[in-house]
Amino acid sequence: MFVPVPPDRLTVTYSRSSGPGGQHVNKVNSKVEIRFHVETADWIPQEVRNKILLQNENRINKAGELLVTSEVSRSQQRNLSDCLQKIADIVAEASQRPREPTPEDVALRKRRLEHWNKERLKQKKLHSALKQSRRVDFD
Repeated sequence: MFVPVPPDRLTVTYSRSSGPGGQHVNKVNSKVEIRFHVETADWIPQEVRNKILLQNENRINKAGELLVTSEVSRSQQRNLSDCLQKIADIVAEASQRPREPTPEDVALRKRRLEHWNKERLKQKKLHSALKQSRRVDFD
């Protein structure tokens, strides 16, 4: 599911980057930091917002804002587009629904579980028999 990111709902700040650029780094604000409040982002469906909150706990500050930064390029515009792409990727990842298992998947899972239980029972019986044969009566 593709959800377009509205730029007017994002808070964009620029700062000096520690990335590539040599002395150019000291003169230009090329690092981009984008943040937006996840709870009030009505351009994202509610269940996707909840999933974003769970999946990106480390990127969300105490104010509930998702923080995305980029300083991979010397260009402010490239870093801005990189941040927007990261946000689009986060939304797309949270939008994915797990696929429903097919009847073949369910049957295969059931067979594997039954096989595993039989093997476990066989190992328990073997272990118990070995334990019984090692017992020595001291009467």
